[in-house]
Amino acid sequence: MSRASQLQQEMGLGPAWLPRDGWFEHHPAQIQRQEMRAAVTDAVDETDAPPLAAAAIPAVSDSPSLAAAITNQAAEPAEPPPPPPDAPIAETRIELPRLEWPQLQREVADCQRCRLCKTRTQTVFGRGNPQARWMLIGEAPGENEDKQGLPFVGRAGQLLDNMLAAAGLDQDQDVYIANVLKCRPPGNRNPAPDEIAACNGYLLQQIHHIQPTLIVALGRFAAQTLLETADSIGRLRGKVHRYQGVPLVVSYHPAYLLRNQPDKAKAWQDLLLARKVFRQAAN
Repeated sequence: MSRASQLQQEMGLGPAWLPRDGWFEHHPAQIQRQEMRAAVTDAVDETDAPPLAAAAIPAVSDSPSLAAAITNQAAEPAEPPPPPPDAPIAETRIELPRLEWPQLQREVADCQRCRLCKTRTQTVFGRGNPQARWMLIGEAPGENEDKQGLPFVGRAGQLLDNMLAAAGLDQDQDVYIANVLKCRPPGNRNPAPDEIAACNGYLLQQIHHIQPTLIVALGRFAAQTLLETADSIGRLRGKVHRYQGVPLVVSYHPAYLLRNQPDKAKAWQDLLLARKVFRQAAN
């Protein structure tokens, strides 16, 4: 196969088949096809470079028809590639007017912004000191939280409180604990993008009021949501991120640690990193 034929095949031109009566050779589409074929042949004849490296550029300049064809093809909008399987889904965030703390609590308690209001027992606003310098953010309320109206209760909450105490933190004075969602998803399923969008304004206002020195994201979902990333928790741990201008450290969710005891040592290292970041930011 000649170099011209090879390049024509790469461009999808294929062999030139003409009807015997010759009427097709005067058709405008065939005339343009022949011009493109001639431009490719001329370009190959004029250079010793590999056909796809050198022929494409001379063909555009030597043949107005080829230039127009390439220009029109480039002008067509390209279809965006599909997102990775675990990529965060874009969401439309719902803006809220700035509310005082008691108003914000009432707004959350009466919230009807998404479907979760129909299945919850009650909303879960948060617990701890609203003036605390540490803010811990989890995913969403579970069954016990939905019943009691407080985040991180039950065995997972007890483990978290013990870890905080071991780090020298008082659960009632030194930290404030909240979730990305204020209502429990049925069956503890992952929150949907529209549910996250509905609650996002509440979380932002909580952060605005508390003005924490440090944020700790507990669990993969909370970390991916706050940082708007699909990276695994293994890639996010051990680094200092930022959310709304506040240093953020990622660690495991206490419920995960109850099922994976060996990772408690890693979670303790995360807590030590958070304490170090806090001390640096507070000075």
